[in-house]
Amino acid sequence: MRRITTTLLAVVLMGSALHAEETEMQADHPYVGLWVTEDGHIRHELLPNGRYVEARGTRERAYEGRYEVTGDHIEYWDDTGFTADGDFVDGILHHAGMILYRR
Repeated sequence: MRRITTTLLAVVLMGSALHAEETEMQADHPYVGLWVTEDGHIRHELLPNGRYVEARGTRERAYEGRYEVTGDHIEYWDDTGFTADGDFVDGILHHAGMILYRR
């Protein structure tokens, strides 16, 4: 029983270390930060922990969930189950018919 507990603890600790490394890598990712439509109505904040918060007008947390960037492509998974994607082209985020600029 002790051997199983020790092995389980090692697996949990290893998973925590991998998650910490992944978060650290995303903190340095060039797309982490705030992306805003030209009129400022839509605001996407890509957080370094792989989460995002989307504000719309005065509604600061209209949507939130997780995201993943592969190359210049971004996939979003909203906490409600909604999915979306976009692409970064020449420093501009093209997402769901919107154009967002880095702030």
